[in-house]
Amino acid sequence: MKLVSFRTAAGQSFGALTADGIVDLGRRTGFGSLKALLTANALDTAHALVDRVAPDFALDAVTLLPVIPDPERIICVGLNYHDHVEETGFAPTERPTLFTRFASTLTGHDAPLVKPAASEKFDYEGELAVIVGSPGRHIAADDALSHVAGYAPFNDGSVRDWQMHTSQFTPGKNFSATGGFGPALVTPDEAGPLDDLVLRTRFNGTVVQEARLGQMITPIADLIAYISTFTPLVPGDVIVTGTPGGVGVKRSPRLYMKPGDIVEVEIDRIGLLRNPVLAEDG
Repeated sequence: MKLVSFRTAAGQSFGALTADGIVDLGRRTGFGSLKALLTANALDTAHALVDRVAPDFALDAVTLLPVIPDPERIICVGLNYHDHVEETGFAPTERPTLFTRFASTLTGHDAPLVKPAASEKFDYEGELAVIVGSPGRHIAADDALSHVAGYAPFNDGSVRDWQMHTSQFTPGKNFSATGGFGPALVTPDEAGPLDDLVLRTRFNGTVVQEARLGQMITPIADLIAYISTFTPLVPGDVIVTGTPGGVGVKRSPRLYMKPGDIVEVEIDRIGLLRNPVLAEDG
């Protein structure tokens, strides 16, 4: 099943994306958001409903929002592919490198990534996002994937000069509307085994990043186990699992996103996230 959050003239809702359109699960189930559906552990109910009703909207009749517009936590992983570690020159770390994003930094599929006026060093980072489906603390790695609701492409847009002001990444990762997230949450049964799936980032049609998900240094299950040790995970939380090599700041010449560019992050069986780049107003 593919689940999306969206907006129409009537307001915000969420639903199931099918070949024929979107089934409005917000209206049909009474849950106020996709996060609320996950919190109620009602994915099976939603799946049964989708199988017996016609879509309520054509895809082009809605505006897609970030998959989870209101996550309690967005935890991002840095330096999780060997080729990215090598290109940055950072020393490998024994534990995952983590930082956080705010929900206000998220934007949906086909919505703009906003290049901040404060910088000309706005970089792309294609990644896999993991959406938590069931709560847990001190989750064992062997049980971790049972806590996953699904997966989505993510573009961890990075304002490099602000990221490197100090050793802490937070400023460069939290400008408004710099994190593309979508188009849909793809449930694990539909995504299937992940290791051989290929992530590609395209910059104006040219592939600039390409890696198998199985090349992550710290796999998803181990990330969940580690993160859930220091913070309880709840439904709707998002773990962004790191980018492979090929980022713009390490290219020669350097390749930064600017107004008019289009950046796509595509992951086999999980989907294609597309974002145009616009300049910040003012």
